[in-house]
Amino acid sequence: MRRLHRERHLVARIGWLRAAVLGANDGIVSTASLIVGVAAGNAPKGAILLAGAAGLVAGAMSMAAGEYVSVSSQADTEKADLDRERGELAADPAAEERELAGIYAKRGLDQELAHRVARELMSKDALSAHARDELGISEILTARPLQAAFTSALTFTTGAAMPLLAVVFSPTPLVVPAVSAASLVYLAVLGAIGARTGGAGILKPTLRVTFWGAFAMGVTAGIGLLIGKAV
Repeated sequence: MRRLHRERHLVARIGWLRAAVLGANDGIVSTASLIVGVAAGNAPKGAILLAGAAGLVAGAMSMAAGEYVSVSSQADTEKADLDRERGELAADPAAEERELAGIYAKRGLDQELAHRVARELMSKDALSAHARDELGISEILTARPLQAAFTSALTFTTGAAMPLLAVVFSPTPLVVPAVSAASLVYLAVLGAIGARTGGAGILKPTLRVTFWGAFAMGVTAGIGLLIGKAV
């Protein structure tokens, strides 16, 4: 008896992986940059912790709201496209079958087979066939606003907590180098994990997130130092 071969493709992870990596990366970079900027202005440790904690909460809420609104807009667009396609199928199913057959023909099927495939698929679930092959909407890639919002908020909070822990365990004069070094390590690990989870090479994503994290912290530290001297 032949066993079914079930493949688990990495694209199935793209919805939550994108939100998770974005949230954690933004949590580390924004909170670390905020802490480094405040610390570079010679603020006391209590003020640094307060700024970091406020940045964590505000950032998590902002990420959740932003992801929810963004992905909800995508979901609204998908729904509008499906409603329009449903109406077209009801109004002229023959034309929709020809349209679907044309798509398959462009992919390499001969005309007779393309029409037969289109007819068979539409007899099962016409809307799903058109959603997948005409509109590019599938169950794997469909928009999930709540999932994206929750994942972004959770991972942002986790990422932002890392620089805050470095502040707690560092003496005030060493906050800037300690937070900077720890955050770069966290970013490197995050880049490697994200690349590994997504099935990509590790080196390039790791260097990319580390470079931009260092750049963001460097710019913020410079601004904090200038403002600190001015006031």
